[in-house]
Amino acid sequence: MSPQNQNATAKDAVALLTADHAKVKTLFHEFKQCDASHEGLKHDLAQQICMELTIHATIEEEIFYPAVRAETGDEQQVDEALEEHASIKELVEHIRGMAVGDNELNSTVQKLRECVEHHVTEEEQEMFPKVRQSDADLVELCEQLQDRKEELEHDFGAQPVRGNNTAEAEGERSATGQAGS
Repeated sequence: MSPQNQNATAKDAVALLTADHAKVKTLFHEFKQCDASHEGLKHDLAQQICMELTIHATIEEEIFYPAVRAETGDEQQVDEALEEHASIKELVEHIRGMAVGDNELNSTVQKLRECVEHHVTEEEQEMFPKVRQSDADLVELCEQLQDRKEELEHDFGAQPVRGNNTAEAEGERSATGQAGS
């Protein structure tokens, strides 16, 4: 049973969604660390944040939330999460339409970050513990989420922003160098 338990964390639906949350938090942090001289990198990071959130919201709405409804019976919590997704999607669409150097990018990404952080806190502190206590098969659910996530990543042509060219790599070093200041 002990080797099974080691794999359970990596193959658990809640762990997968929590890892997605951590990835987006990291991207928001990288965005915030970029200075004005790296507008291209900031724009690319904002676009990657939007793609990650779109994929994440899709797998939650198509697979995870219906399972939460079925296993916990908590209609109100799922409805609230869907409302929060709608607000996040509006901001995502706005950001997707922005050009490099758009004056509204920083403030709009900050609004998005605040919405996402609120949503993530509620999921991780309220919804996820309820799902863990339910009879949901989190391993099976994780496989479904992962399969759908891979399909969506393929459809989006998902590639990380970092490391694509030297200018972005310089921007990354610059942003990282400023983290402590």
